[in-house]
Formats: sequence, C-alpha cells, structure tokens
Amino acid sequence: MRANEESYDERSVRVLRLEVTPQGSRHSEDDVTREEPLEIQIGGASVAVVMRTPGNDEELVRGFLVTERVVEIPAQIQRIRHCSTAPIPEAEGNVIQVVLSEDAPLDLARLKRNLFASSSCGICGKATIDNALATAAPIDDAITLDAAVLLTLPDALRASQNVFTQTGGLHAAGLFDERGMPLVVREDVGRHNAVDKVVGWAWERGISLEGRVLMVSGRVSYEIVQKALAARIPIIAAVSAPSSLAIELARAANVTLIGFLRAPRFSIYAGESRISGLG
Repeated sequence: MRANEESYDERSVRVLRLEVTPQGSRHSEDDVTREEPLEIQIGGASVAVVMRTPGNDEELVRGFLVTERVVEIPAQIQRIRHCSTAPIPEAEGNVIQVVLSEDAPLDLARLKRNLFASSSCGICGKATIDNALATAAPIDDAITLDAAVLLTLPDALRASQNVFTQTGGLHAAGLFDERGMPLVVREDVGRHNAVDKVVGWAWERGISLEGRVLMVSGRVSYEIVQKALAARIPIIAAVSAPSSLAIELARAANVTLIGFLRAPRFSIYAGESRISGLG
C-alpha cells in the first residue's frame, strides 16, 4: 500500500483527505487521477518521458510514434511492450520498449533534442509552424459536417468519460465519424496523451483517419493541432478555447478548428467550409 492511499488501480487512486467547508471539516475519501511517468525506449535508447495516466500505454506509444513522425506506416512498428523488470517496485510498468523496422526514418538526435522532457511542456522546444508544415502537408479532405451533428459531440464524449466521472481529473479525446458516431474515446491526465491514444487505437486497427472528427475536452493547444495534422485528421472540436498558435497552425494546415462547442453555440476559428447547416 502506498503512503496515504487506501487503494489504487491503473487509472485512479483513492486517498484520504481533510474536507473543509463553511460548516466545518471532516476526513473523507476521494478518488483522484493517477499520474505516472512513462519512459519510451527505441532500440534500447531512451527518447522521451511523458506524464500520463496508466492504461492503454501501447496505444499511447503507437500514437506518439505517429504524431511525432517517428514512423510513416504501421508496418514500421514491429513490437511495443512494457519492460519486464524495474529497479524499484514503484517503476514497474513505467518503461516501454519499441522495436522498429530497419526502414523506419529514425532520427534519435532530433527526438532527444525535442522530446526528452515531460510532454506536458506542450509546445516548448517544438518546431515552428513552418517546420510542422515541412513534415506534414496541409490537409486536403472534402469532409463536410452538419452543424446539428457537431452540437451532439460534447455530450457523446462526456458519456464515455468513465474515469472522469469517478475522479473529475482527466481529459478526454474522442474520434467521431461524419454522422457523430463515436469510434473510440480515451482519457488521460494529459490532453495530448489522450489524442495519441486515439490515434494509436486507429492505427493498430488499420482505421483511416480521413473524414474523421477529433473532439477534445478542454482547450486546444498548438500540440494538439500538430498531432491531428500529422495523423491527417481534418476537423478538431473542443469545449473550450484554442490558443493563438493553434489557430495559426490550423489555418495554415487547412484543419477545421472549432472552440467553445457548447450547445447551442460554438465558434469556428479555421476551415469553416467543412461545416454545413450554418444558416
């Protein structure tokens, strides 16, 4: 049992707390989101450490390899597995090893330079918009999404946020089709990690990301737009605000970007031609 913890599973931890209210204070239990580092090794070399909520780690890493442009096709990923031994018990499950094919365009120097830090640093040290477009061309995708369908996505995403319901401390990302049907929803303490899990899920199953909609809880950062661009997802929607750099990249990359999606309102910041039924 960990200190001050009553119980824990992969994604949440039950802890004791002192709850203070105007009526007084009392000890109670609370479910909080579990956060642990995940070290990604490729060919035995450590290339990145991301802070994440444990669970679906293989999907997270697979999506990471896609959105950080480590691989170009699924066949270049030969194996993803957790390290079987750890120097201390607390580290068990927090190292994952990747084996790539010989034709994978691996640039360890670039990865270590850009990524050997907590992924929660967001855009810190990331390439500029010009560099992002140099490695992933603007998206040419003819999908159109009806505004009435768009307005259903927040509730559909929220309905699948099981651990958020328990803890209140997780972000979510969901992949939807043009009818508003959810294909997959993933949760994580890091919004970008949830996106990587969604992309990894699709790649593992050979599911095309063309004509899809990425719905995220909270705000949209540059990093999320960059990941969608690399994965070739044409539409991003969020319940909160996008950043200025996210908007700039979306406009340059022909990605449709929607913020403040809360029925009956939303705002389109880029790519409005893909949204129909606006009146």
